Amino acid sequence: MDARAPEVPSGDLLQSAAENLLRELEEHFRALTATLNLKMEEMGNRIEDLQKNVDDLMVQAGIENSIKEQTNHTFGFN
Repeated sequence: MDARAPEVPSGDLLQSAAENLLRELEEHFRALTATLNLKMEEMGNRIEDLQKNVDDLMVQAGIENSIKEQTNHTFGFN
């Protein structure tokens, strides 16, 4: 065998390295999924808060009923 040739890892070493890499990828994927779920929940809460604030402003401006009436009339909810 040529002394300068790179050593080829045995099948066991390759399998172990592949399993470790897969395990690390799974851990990163789980962490990313948890982070995304949390961010989506936070965004949903902010959207709900925004909708409540818009509704409150519409009530204060006295236009809530007229918009609901227009929507009901347009979609036949009367």
